[in-house]
Amino acid sequence: MQQRKPAGRRRTQAKPKICRFCEAKVNYIDFKDAETLAKFQTEKGKIMPRRITGTCPDHHKMLATAIKRARIIALVY
Repeated sequence: MQQRKPAGRRRTQAKPKICRFCEAKVNYIDFKDAETLAKFQTEKGKIMPRRITGTCPDHHKMLATAIKRARIIALVY
């Protein structure tokens, strides 16, 4: 008898995500810019991971710090 291979999903080659802050040559992410920070949060207010947003490690760290500061002064949820 022949063995069957388990049916699985085929992965397609995804295009690489590029950090939008690197493209815009941003040196500092301001915590007072609530509109930008809201784009990197879920509806519940969680910070979206790097693998989904495509931000680089340096900008993601700045982004997380800015979101946390904005939460303290109630600019974002």
